[in-house]
Amino acid sequence: MFEGAIYCPKCGAKRARTVGATRSAPCPSCKKPMREVQVGQIEMIECGKCGGVWVDAATFEHVCADAEAQAAVLHQWPDTAQRRVETAVRYRPCVSCGAMMNRINFGKLSGTVVDVCKGHGTFLDAGELHLIVSFIRQGGLDRARQHQIDELKEEEERLRALRDAQSRMPAEIHIERSARTWTGVDLIALLEHLKQ
Repeated sequence: MFEGAIYCPKCGAKRARTVGATRSAPCPSCKKPMREVQVGQIEMIECGKCGGVWVDAATFEHVCADAEAQAAVLHQWPDTAQRRVETAVRYRPCVSCGAMMNRINFGKLSGTVVDVCKGHGTFLDAGELHLIVSFIRQGGLDRARQHQIDELKEEEERLRALRDAQSRMPAEIHIERSARTWTGVDLIALLEHLKQ
């Protein structure tokens, strides 16, 4: 996009970024003050030092579902191919409540690990919001849903096969259902049955 352009020449998304006041909350990553920014219709808090972004839960859902919001993100934060990957796992405090956030691989398949406070929002390191939006636009969420459906079907088939195997067992052979393990007595009874 050309500097100073109001709309993207490719998709027509409005380019609007306004920087607000400094927020009193420190950045979960580098502890420096964060500032409010608005990209298109998306309001978030950004760290001026490390580039990390805090997005509240409702806004993050909106970005994941709305093509115009995604376009604004893609134009605001260009692809960061040279993004450094941290090898050390660090749990970070939530900007809203201060509790330690959970680290999750977005969509279970994206490879982008973000920090999430379930009730309040998501903290993304520099470039991660762009990676997530790119993942979504390339059909990543659809692939993740299909992967989850496939896993559920496999588990259902495994449980059905286990139930069928149990129903074919003689009454004297008992399978411990809660632990899904065989006891020594069960194995001996099974071996005796197989010898016959």
